[in-house]
Amino acid sequence: MAGASLWLYRALLAGLLPLALPALALRDRAVGKRRPPLAHRLARDLPGLARGGIWLHAVSVGEVEIARRLVRELAGRASGLPLLVTATTATGLALARRSFEGTVSVAVCPLDLPGPVGRLLDAARPRLLVVVETELWPEMLHQTAGRGIPAALVNARLSERSFGRYRRVRPLLEPLLKPLRLVLARSNADAERFAALGVPAAAIRVAGNVKYDLEPNPEPLPWAAALKAAAGDRPVVVAGSTMAGEEEVVLDAAAGAARAGRPFYLVLAPRHPERFDAVAELIARRGLPMSRRSAGDGPAAGTSVFLLDTIGELARAYRFAEAAFVGGSLAPTGGHNPLEPALWGVPVLSGPHVHNFAEVYDEMTAAGAAVLVGDADELVEGLVGWLGNPRAARVAGAAGRSVVEANRGATARTVSALLELVPGAAQ
Repeated sequence: MAGASLWLYRALLAGLLPLALPALALRDRAVGKRRPPLAHRLARDLPGLARGGIWLHAVSVGEVEIARRLVRELAGRASGLPLLVTATTATGLALARRSFEGTVSVAVCPLDLPGPVGRLLDAARPRLLVVVETELWPEMLHQTAGRGIPAALVNARLSERSFGRYRRVRPLLEPLLKPLRLVLARSNADAERFAALGVPAAAIRVAGNVKYDLEPNPEPLPWAAALKAAAGDRPVVVAGSTMAGEEEVVLDAAAGAARAGRPFYLVLAPRHPERFDAVAELIARRGLPMSRRSAGDGPAAGTSVFLLDTIGELARAYRFAEAAFVGGSLAPTGGHNPLEPALWGVPVLSGPHVHNFAEVYDEMTAAGAAVLVGDADELVEGLVGWLGNPRAARVAGAAGRSVVEANRGATARTVSALLELVPGAAQ
């Protein structure tokens, strides 16, 4: 059965790729999106890779952030173990290269075809494959199993929505998941869903959510003083990881708060680089004075919006906020990480679509650290409430920080379990 499922998967992928690649290229050109070169996705022109260690695969920025914590823990407990990190998106690769420069090998994740996957495995010869969250590729799992390389899924999550889709094709999916030696689930609910898809119970453990183990980055932002000067007496609100359609709502909320007598200075950070120019045009059409981070300067005097159109500074920007809006949540994309502002004691507003972080939001809303809103009017109400009552905002922010502190420890538990699969690696 495993062979039949794999061959069906290979046939579908091989048949669809010739159609999908040109369509994706045209779409990317239209929206300005960057992808890694096809030659790199085919595992051609591979850089020199560390051999005989652990291969950690992430997808994009969020998963690379998890990989960073795992790498840091592994470096402390198995410093002689070579590490390779792969990512799929251009932004994920950029973050990985910037984070691991000179210490860890970084490469593009190969297309999930026999040739590309085999070439990367030949070059790296890993002793363990670690896949972050839900990026499961059948060919990758099949080839590692065929070479006797154990595979582990870490910070494993499976939403109720995804589980419903996967359950319908369990007979085809179960044999493709068979190579997984270890699934470290974020929660009991995630563990139960993976077991229901056929992953053996003996291979599943609940290790917690690595995302709670984030640490504040003390590196100063070069534009911090300029932000304070530009904001003046106005409180700062950071709207981070916004998606298409959400910037309009945030700008509407800023206008509504001003009408309510609570004007604020807005730091706006869209999620995807290919949308930066479009968001800048939107702000200009609203007639709002703006500075762009990509211009090299910080917020300028006389502006009301700072467009954070670079990668890598948002998590540190939250520290300056009196309140934060975390995007990907009014748009039905599943939400982004509310723990980044919570770490700084900043209260969080988000839309209702937060299923990617359901357990986190459950805890934060129960603690009063986050409020879910449905539209611009509710966003105005939440912002005005906190900006008009700084004490209440501080209490909510402190509650969020307490949620973070109460859930730490998943990184250490995860690395301990992974090193069990690499005999002799731990010091």
